[in-house]
Amino acid sequence: MFKRLLLTFVVFSSAKAFASSPVEAAIVVNAKNGEVIYSRAADQKTQPASLTKMMTLLLMFKALRQKKISANTKIRVSAFAASQSPSILSLKAGETITVRNAILALVVKSANDVAVAVAEHIGKTEKNFVDMMNKEARRLGMSSTIFFNASGWKNTRQLSSARDMAKLASALLKEYSDYYHFFSNKEFSIENKRIKGHNALLGKRGDILVDGIKTGYVAASGFNVAASAVKGKIRLIVVVLGGKTSAERNALALSLFKKGFSKLQAREALAKVRRRKISSVLKEELKPASPPSGIYNKISEASKNDEADKEQKTPATSPSGIYNKINEAPKSKEGNNEQNDHNAVK
Repeated sequence: MFKRLLLTFVVFSSAKAFASSPVEAAIVVNAKNGEVIYSRAADQKTQPASLTKMMTLLLMFKALRQKKISANTKIRVSAFAASQSPSILSLKAGETITVRNAILALVVKSANDVAVAVAEHIGKTEKNFVDMMNKEARRLGMSSTIFFNASGWKNTRQLSSARDMAKLASALLKEYSDYYHFFSNKEFSIENKRIKGHNALLGKRGDILVDGIKTGYVAASGFNVAASAVKGKIRLIVVVLGGKTSAERNALALSLFKKGFSKLQAREALAKVRRRKISSVLKEELKPASPPSGIYNKISEASKNDEADKEQKTPATSPSGIYNKINEAPKSKEGNNEQNDHNAVK
């Protein structure tokens, strides 16, 4: 009996541990056309953690574009916003923060207190703002995503997937490109304090430049990142979910960037070779065909024969003296007339 209970406990504990272990998922997307270059468990649902703040930021950018707020608009911090758990900017109830600094606090510090303050300012309540988030998610085709808060703070019902986070990152790149530069900040200053971020993936990696977007972590999801990078004229989006450490997550993301760029560059090189071959074939087909080698001689001979025939048909030339006689006759007459006129004048 004891052995059976022990076995049941072990099986139950193992299943529970397996169920609570972070989902390991990844996706690589061509930012230009949305082509998926690589994916692994890309549709498996997990908690997005602070990747949630990408949607909070998108709605901030939307409000800025619609001129509902400006960069200098002051956001008041409520008691509820000030009570949020870390990561926080440690704002106190009644304090204010400008929209510009709020954007930087979300990007760099991933501040939960600021996320709630922003939600309450734009949506009047965080719940209303969450409704706006979910509406926007539907518009973007994020079918595996549902939000329950604006910060990404742990909530077992708040779920998304690697594919959906890539769609969100893509929307920020394409629809709000004029605000995308905020995501490249590694630090910012507020009230003479320098706030450093923890996205170590940002920056130059050989000939690859990682210039955004957002990291996230809760125990249930592991270490997450949605990142974008450029190499030459190619831009990729990489999402990695469920890293055991931030270093492991970053290493995997960088590896996926390298493989993605190599694949697209190899494809482009092959396409160039094919285009050259097609161009060469077309030029050859459009070139006038050369006539058989002896045809020019035959054409030349035929031409000569035609000229000879023409000469034979030309009237024979009159005897040499006949033109002289014809020419002399009028002259003699004209000479007599001149003589007569001269005699008449006399």
